[in-house]
Amino acid sequence: MSKRWSLALASVMITLSVAACGSPGQPGAPAGDNGARSTGGASGGSGAPYKVGLVYSKSGPLASYGAQYRQGLTAGIDYATKGTGAVAGHPIQITEQDDAGDPAKAVASATDLIGQGNKIIAGSTSSGVALQVAPLAKDNKILFISGPAAADAVTGANRYTFRSGRQTYQDVATAGSILGDVKGKKVTVLAQDSAFGKANVAAVTAILGTKGATVTAVEVPAAATDLTPFATKVKDGSPDLLFVAWAGANATSMWTTLGQQGVFDSTKVVTGLDIKATHALFGEAATKINFLSHFFEGAADNAAYRALDAGLKKQGATVDLFTNDGFVAGQMIVHALEAGGGDVDKMVTSLEGWKFDGPKGGLEIRAEDHALLQPMFTATLKKEGSNVVPQLVDTLGADAVAPPVTPFK
Repeated sequence: MSKRWSLALASVMITLSVAACGSPGQPGAPAGDNGARSTGGASGGSGAPYKVGLVYSKSGPLASYGAQYRQGLTAGIDYATKGTGAVAGHPIQITEQDDAGDPAKAVASATDLIGQGNKIIAGSTSSGVALQVAPLAKDNKILFISGPAAADAVTGANRYTFRSGRQTYQDVATAGSILGDVKGKKVTVLAQDSAFGKANVAAVTAILGTKGATVTAVEVPAAATDLTPFATKVKDGSPDLLFVAWAGANATSMWTTLGQQGVFDSTKVVTGLDIKATHALFGEAATKINFLSHFFEGAADNAAYRALDAGLKKQGATVDLFTNDGFVAGQMIVHALEAGGGDVDKMVTSLEGWKFDGPKGGLEIRAEDHALLQPMFTATLKKEGSNVVPQLVDTLGADAVAPPVTPFK
């Protein structure tokens, strides 16, 4: 067992820290357009299209994340098809549906797309959505590639479900490289009352609780506007460590309220690095927080990263947190179609055990449960003039943060 792995088991952390401040533009479609279209380069192909359904947060509280995923997907398919947007002469036709982060809407949209003959469903910005869509993949024998959704339960959900992003356990293991011994310390988890938040609370409790820490959770309704009572509860608990798991439009209020209650002055705060637009929201606390990160601009440099950067610039966008997840989904879709064509079981088999380079480095889809093994990063924020930018501290190899195998249900 490596030193990093031991640290990962001894310590824990949460994923996203702050929420989106805006919603980047949607590439390839006017606002409100949920119609079908080909994607990738202009040359395309003359064969019958391969139909891919995309169900993601085009609107709603995670719209910024969804937009980044969609932008990355466009760049990833373009890269994997060498600019043609087609596989073996068959153009990839994507039909978008907006779930607005609502699992019921996502299930209805995915069901409709499956009925229209889409044999691949991609997307799932939210963990709650992914956990509801995954059973449809098994029941209908279609390929489902979940996106930014971090819940561990997506891994091992069933043989037809994959993911193109990281999972909570990998965030936890990454935090283990930056946190010290927590034995005998009080740990508070500040999280939203959501699938994402609960997954992080469970991870903290399971790991730190067995290592001698006293773990408590302060769970906040996702729609809460008055966060003072929750910040006060955190402060009154006098934790040695505060872990923040947050995703949504009220993040600015959350961080401001923590500052007003003096939390940064009395405890160590650890959280995940969110999208660029949020980096300045930490204010004076920005340089005092340790961050784990699954991706940010400048975190890596390889052919796929450079293709992502170039592909995003064509769309008037830049590299950000979830553009990697979309790019990797594009690579997975193209690889599956190249190997399986219209045969879903062949697509699934082709992805199991596949090793490839994504924008963040070497990736492997573990055959046993479809976990996406990948490197992770630690970072700090640094002020550069009027900007706040991430600085890479360390890159953790995929083996150092690999989650335990979760057998298929």
